[in-house]
Amino acid sequence: MPSSQRKVAAIASAALSLLLPGAAAGAGFALKEQSATALGNAFAGATAAAEDPSFMFFNPAALAYQEGGQVQLVVSRILPRSKLEKARATTVTATAVGGRSSKGDIAEDETVPALYATYALDDVWRFGLALTVPYGLETHYPDGWVGRYHAIDSELRTVDIGPTVAVRPVPWLSLGLGAQVQYIDARLTNAVDFGTIGAAAGIPGAVPTTQDGRSRLEGDDWAFGFTLGAILEPWRGTRLGIGYRSEIDHNLEGEVDFTLDDAGIGAALSAATGRFVDSDASARLTTPQSVSFGIFQQVNEQWAVMADAVYTDWSEFDELRIEFDNPAEPDNVTEEKWRGSWFYAVGATYRPREDLALRFGMAYDQTPIRTRYRTPRIPGNDRFWLTAGLSWTPAPWFDLALGYTHIFVDDSEVRQETAGVGNTFRAELDASYENSIDIVTLSARLRF
Repeated sequence: MPSSQRKVAAIASAALSLLLPGAAAGAGFALKEQSATALGNAFAGATAAAEDPSFMFFNPAALAYQEGGQVQLVVSRILPRSKLEKARATTVTATAVGGRSSKGDIAEDETVPALYATYALDDVWRFGLALTVPYGLETHYPDGWVGRYHAIDSELRTVDIGPTVAVRPVPWLSLGLGAQVQYIDARLTNAVDFGTIGAAAGIPGAVPTTQDGRSRLEGDDWAFGFTLGAILEPWRGTRLGIGYRSEIDHNLEGEVDFTLDDAGIGAALSAATGRFVDSDASARLTTPQSVSFGIFQQVNEQWAVMADAVYTDWSEFDELRIEFDNPAEPDNVTEEKWRGSWFYAVGATYRPREDLALRFGMAYDQTPIRTRYRTPRIPGNDRFWLTAGLSWTPAPWFDLALGYTHIFVDDSEVRQETAGVGNTFRAELDASYENSIDIVTLSARLRF
């Protein structure tokens, strides 16, 4: 990579590290926290309600319902808890891996920002711009834990720049189209069991699990996708929405750094094979396509009900394959074999007075992760959401929204075997997790 490109990537990565989170609150590594208003209803009706600019994240056609000029800032505080309750590991030679077997929390609390701006050109056309964080992941383990050969640090950060246009040719139909200009930055680290690798290669003095090194991979990429959507309003107070987000194919390019052990086993292996040498590396990652269906029904002046169903096609995440420029270093492969998953939500809004709305909702969020292939980097499982929120309009030109959710996450287990693809020297790992998430989201909107 030319030095000028490296400088640009470094600046972008540094900016993201200050602004963008890594804690996933949706299934997989998705972040749904793009709207305080929608969060209050558990994202029920997010595809159809079009209540403020933030709804164009879920359906670009929602932009057609926004009047005048608007700017909206959304900030979410995500408080995940993933407790490693117990873990044990055994090498391919049946040697027990020593080290820490529990940790109070492997996930980091994070702040997720989103920014929206809209402009009404006339009664038909609308233009908008969204700056969002659609995906993120961050888990951290102690350096000496028993599963260190599978994972220590895992960080994935994204930012989406989304110019959007919407048109409302007739009062009962709105159409929207948006671009996704997406930046992704990733960092993965794990320990390397030079003792076991060296013993298998016949290196004198090699002792399994006691001569660890370390591998650190960093990479980033820019790529592009699009969004489509429509909202049909067959009669006043009833809205039906459909939204689509395309997959985005990333080819992360960066470098891998190896730290060798102090006993010299890694150095001996490197001299004999040419492996474990710092080099450039790359990895392919496809963020998923999704399609959402929503309904919003205004029952009377005070009550509205809504629902959403979202299908996310995670099946492209079949494996995590890291390719090295060093021809002596074989590809590093982790089987993932994720599947498509559904998110279902229902909600209600009550307006006791014109300037105040109270929101409630619940949702079921299916994990794309198959138990057999779950890894300690993403030990997620099925989730059940309970949410509440409110919106307050103290002045015609300004409003605030607040949403809160508690997510009950099923306990999860990791069952990695040395016979699995790429696991020969990662050790067999059995680990159990207790999980939950709390989220608080606040938004402020200015109208011009």
